[in-house]
Amino acid sequence: MDFGVTFQTDPPAWRIVELTRRAEELGFTHAWTFDSHILWQEPYVIHSQMLSATERIKVGPFVTNPATRDPTVTASIFATLNDMFGGRTVCGIGRGDSAQRVLGRKPTTLGQLEEAIRVIRELAGGREVEMPGGRVRIPWVREGRLEVWVAGYGPKALDLVGRVADGFILQLADPVILRWTLSRVRESAEAAGRDPDEITICVAAPAYVGGDISHQRDQCQWFGGMVGNHVADLVARYGEDGEVPRELTDYIKAREGYDYSHHGRADNPTTEFVPDEIVERFCVLGTAEEHVEKLKTLRDLGADQFNLYLMHDAMEQTLEAYGREVIPALADEEVR
Repeated sequence: MDFGVTFQTDPPAWRIVELTRRAEELGFTHAWTFDSHILWQEPYVIHSQMLSATERIKVGPFVTNPATRDPTVTASIFATLNDMFGGRTVCGIGRGDSAQRVLGRKPTTLGQLEEAIRVIRELAGGREVEMPGGRVRIPWVREGRLEVWVAGYGPKALDLVGRVADGFILQLADPVILRWTLSRVRESAEAAGRDPDEITICVAAPAYVGGDISHQRDQCQWFGGMVGNHVADLVARYGEDGEVPRELTDYIKAREGYDYSHHGRADNPTTEFVPDEIVERFCVLGTAEEHVEKLKTLRDLGADQFNLYLMHDAMEQTLEAYGREVIPALADEEVR
């Protein structure tokens, strides 16, 4: 199992660079950042410094979108970073939540997302794409390659992942939901003639190592609110008794709105509807030993990477605990 870590690009940006360097030293393989250009600092500027300060770790957005970032510009950014730093990027992408909604706009359609994936991957790989004005390519790219990992929860998004994505991003660490989403992705991949095992499965959620569960829940409750934005869209599309498991949808019944000015922050006042049970299911909390046990379950269900969100008051401590205790324990268990 690989390990990634996601940061918010709050200033000072140099702190993110230093944490990325430390993450590489501790055995993390990926370092990600949110991409919401109004709420936080510009990620791609910081990505260049994250890559410059490290040697092996891969870097990317978690996640970008096709609306606030034109796909041709996104392709050029990744092609440039890969040319400079030896192909050490991954493009995480979704329909757009905070980056769009903080501007009063809706997320893109899945059709727009699928077209963006095609354009980004082809142009970043040095290949031609058909655009309204004719066929275009980035002329200086030679034998480029870019993996595109797609975030989603609903049946149609999971079908898209199975058909076209290099990786699947599930933003919660609940084994029940992982089992359901992964079965949909695999079915779609097989129907499209793809090998499902070639799709990287990345589970992402807040992780907090320590003994005070009550405090950890308080610090990570925001995550249930963030996921609830996507769940509300699913309920609106499929209904309360639709295809989406009630284990994912039931908890938002008390949801009354969402304050994007506090997006991804422990002090978000509009996430109080999230019950303790959901926080514990969706996140990875407790002692290092409890983290190891939950991660074993996720790995055995098919997760290739666990990506921990560090948006709480113990960022450094949790990062160090993963490097000293959690990552080695999973590695030793896999060897046995």
